[in-house]
Amino acid sequence: MATATFDRITVDPVQCDGQPCIRALRIPVQVILRLLGNGKTPAEVAAIYPELELADIQQSMKYAAWLASEKTVILTGSSK
Repeated sequence: MATATFDRITVDPVQCDGQPCIRALRIPVQVILRLLGNGKTPAEVAAIYPELELADIQQSMKYAAWLASEKTVILTGSSK
């Protein structure tokens, strides 16, 4: 996926330390992903955060998949 559009995810440097959030709601994407990773269902996450829509949670998962598909470069310290 070379280009991705995430219309439900916002990034504002003065909100939540610039972390990606859902629709400027101050709910970081990583919070949603952590809940899902710990076994919560999307419906359970929506019950915890009633201001979320299931589409927000689905887009969070797509965003995580997109990030994981990016190339990772491991930097090593210089040897002395």
